[in-house]
Amino acid sequence: MKTHEPLSGVDAAWLRMDAPTNLMTITVVLELAAPMDVDALKALLKERFLGFTRFRQRVQNPDGAPYWELDPHFDLDQHVHRGALPGAAGKEELKERVSDRMSVPLDRSKPLWQMELIEAYRGGSAIIVRLHHCIGDGMALLQVLLSLADEYFDPDRFPSTEHRGGLLPGPVRGALNAARGTLNTGRRLLQEGARALTGPSHALHRVKQSLSVGAALSKFVSLCPDTGTPLRGDLGVAQRATWSEPLSLTRIKRLGRVIDAKVNDVLLGAVAGALRHYIASRDALDSADTVRALIPVNLRPPEQAFELGNRFGLVFLDLPVGLENRLERVLAVKAQMDEIKNSAEAIAALGVLESLGYVPLGVEDEAVRYFSNKASAVMTNVPGPQEPLHLAGRRLKMVMPWVPRAGHVGLGVSVFSYDGEVRLGIACDAGLIPDPDPIVETFADEFDRLAARLLPTPDAS
Repeated sequence: MKTHEPLSGVDAAWLRMDAPTNLMTITVVLELAAPMDVDALKALLKERFLGFTRFRQRVQNPDGAPYWELDPHFDLDQHVHRGALPGAAGKEELKERVSDRMSVPLDRSKPLWQMELIEAYRGGSAIIVRLHHCIGDGMALLQVLLSLADEYFDPDRFPSTEHRGGLLPGPVRGALNAARGTLNTGRRLLQEGARALTGPSHALHRVKQSLSVGAALSKFVSLCPDTGTPLRGDLGVAQRATWSEPLSLTRIKRLGRVIDAKVNDVLLGAVAGALRHYIASRDALDSADTVRALIPVNLRPPEQAFELGNRFGLVFLDLPVGLENRLERVLAVKAQMDEIKNSAEAIAALGVLESLGYVPLGVEDEAVRYFSNKASAVMTNVPGPQEPLHLAGRRLKMVMPWVPRAGHVGLGVSVFSYDGEVRLGIACDAGLIPDPDPIVETFADEFDRLAARLLPTPDAS
């Protein structure tokens, strides 16, 4: 096993993007239906988590040519902590705890992850997980967390944990096929585009793709800053986190079929409606027809689908907050997403991110500032398993991840589906959006109103 492994350019870029006002940390809450104590969690992590070598490695030389090195002083007790919530110890208190943790940087002298176990939460337990983006993107890290589930773990297949490296174990590959199969056509087209760039038997495709990448880079440079909404402004250290009550995934799919739209189109259309309502509440709707969002797009080739590290690009999407009609908003999102699926924007963005990992830090800071000024939000939609999972026999009730933001972006919107339910999560700058709860509440209302109009039996699931 390698003792020193350099970070890729894109992983180094995410490491160096850390700022007090925007930490490059992916935060996830796991809610368990039954209580778990901290000793049981540590035993679970020793068996199923620490076999991934990356979580026992720290980053050395972060300001130069960074590399991974096994932490000779690794101590699980430094990464797993017991916590308790004040007052009623319910959702409001957990939201406050998650918000507080989002403002605290990870200790760079140690492996870049932390877990806090809330032992008494609504009759069960909750785990607040924080993982640095340089370890992997949200898709990869969520799959790591899901691989802790009883349904995905096979103790007999990997008797030695010292040879697992950074790859997800074999059992997860099979168990996550259903979730991976739900990835949209756009991702498949982009993956084909990525293979065309590297495959020696696709010379003509490489030429066409290079022209498309060049056009996408030109688009990135020519986009004007996204201004004129209360979603932009000076950022502070304090963060706010919240999440919605669950929506029925079956119902969302039914609605999508009625209007020939993808689940992602329907959800982003509802997000556009929620943001429209929020902007209107701040008396700023007249100044904004659209809100531009950065959308992460998975670019892993199939053979690398379960590796750690960052393999995703970014595309720009203009959310039509100026449109009053809900159906028109969804169809406007669909039209843009259909166009993006046939472009090379995500591949071009991945190339930019890769290059940023090798330029001087001051140049990277300026580049991140330049590109982040062109968007007001980062939004991601990740499909999870559609069957209930268990951690050491305890049913996993909820999985809620939050996407990090970079540069001057103050709003992150995360959509995650699990066990037939969909939840929306908001992570935002507390100064810009001091109370994000109305956004998640209006998101559910937007979907319900659209379903009531278009579905013959809107209450059916």
